[in-house]
Amino acid sequence: MAINRDPGQVQPGIKWWRFTARIPGVHIGFSWPEIIQGGLLTTATAGVVAGLCMKYFNVPFEVAWSVMFVQLLWLVAQPLLFGEPYAPGWITPALPLVMGFLAQFTAGPAAVQAMTAVTIWVSAIFLFFAVTGLGSRFFKWVPVELRAAIIFGGAISAFNTEFARLEKMPYTLPIVWGVVFLLMFSVWFSKAKDKIRLFKLMASMAMLVGFLTAAVVGPLFGELSFDIKMGFYLPEFGAYFSAVSPFCVGWPSLDMYIKAFPLAIMVYIFVFGDIVLANTLIEQAGEVRKDEKIEIDNTRTHFTLFFKNIGHLLLAGPFIPLHGPMWTGVHVFLVERYKSGRKNMDSIFTGIFNWYWPAFLLALLVPVVTFMKPLLPVALSITLILTGFACAYVAISLVKTPASQGYAFFVGMAIAKFGPAWGLGIGIGLYLLLLLKEFPPFGAKQAEVQGNSEA
Repeated sequence: MAINRDPGQVQPGIKWWRFTARIPGVHIGFSWPEIIQGGLLTTATAGVVAGLCMKYFNVPFEVAWSVMFVQLLWLVAQPLLFGEPYAPGWITPALPLVMGFLAQFTAGPAAVQAMTAVTIWVSAIFLFFAVTGLGSRFFKWVPVELRAAIIFGGAISAFNTEFARLEKMPYTLPIVWGVVFLLMFSVWFSKAKDKIRLFKLMASMAMLVGFLTAAVVGPLFGELSFDIKMGFYLPEFGAYFSAVSPFCVGWPSLDMYIKAFPLAIMVYIFVFGDIVLANTLIEQAGEVRKDEKIEIDNTRTHFTLFFKNIGHLLLAGPFIPLHGPMWTGVHVFLVERYKSGRKNMDSIFTGIFNWYWPAFLLALLVPVVTFMKPLLPVALSITLILTGFACAYVAISLVKTPASQGYAFFVGMAIAKFGPAWGLGIGIGLYLLLLLKEFPPFGAKQAEVQGNSEA
């Protein structure tokens, strides 16, 4: 039984430096709704990383699956060790750009070194803004039009990647996309789920439903096949470490660091947007739940992201999706359940912790592992197509004028086509050419003319 929290106070824990650690069963209770849903969804989604490691790091499946346990370790560390009130996840919007960057390198050690360079830069940026507290100012320095362009670039990269994948699964993927889009974005279905409980349940588990749809449709069209086996899976940490750790395959060259820096800047822009959204959701929940005080600390969050990413790199090599502040869909879902009352979720940390830990057990079961193996490309496809869809409508919502809309789409195409370095350079140059409100030489002259006319 977890320690009882006094009304209106912070959930009990162990303070250390800027963080608060919480022990399951002592400071955090258990919640069956999150355990059941979260275990399945986390295992299904987290397994995507194994597929990414197979593709870019040239690691066999049996070895690549070991990354599941390393990423889960850092996912549960966010609420348990660091005390962050967000459902942790990847930096998903940046994933298409990261994949495009890695595609420039030969799969294996070269791609591992390139991803190491990205991880080091991103971790350094988190540390810099944590120490200086300049995160909020940096976001203001980046024009909204350039932010929209970067997000557009992520959307276009995601769509390009998935449309190319249609050659291998021309029937399964469109059907799965349609199902997931229906459950998550359909206007008429959104109205229907308020009246039909089954529809509401399906919508809350849209990604899992998409998975199960692929498991049925794929074999029917001969695009997927299963070879379910029994037993327990023993993680091959030694083989995985040897294949992906920079201590074994080597550290990046200076050229890789130079190429990775523009991408790291873009990654941070995505992250800061996630932090803003996460804080907004927590603040809204706080207006409903007066029984718990949730501490928001952006500096603590930056330190947390630094430790998670650099820790994963040093412990088990680079992590392709990179560790971000939140898994947006899950965070929204858990916050909504949290707002329904203390009887349903005692603390926000109860929901977050219980969503992730069951995946540790499921990932050890060979039937689960062998069931997931053929579905990993589908899992990645669902993740990327949803990311692209969400990035597209977010980017569109940020720009209002014809010039800024055209700019955002053009620069987004450049980022997707030519990569982060050229795309960012084009974006800055075109912003100065098209969207700068006052070009200094002409602006000063105009001000002088206005002053004389007023006199």
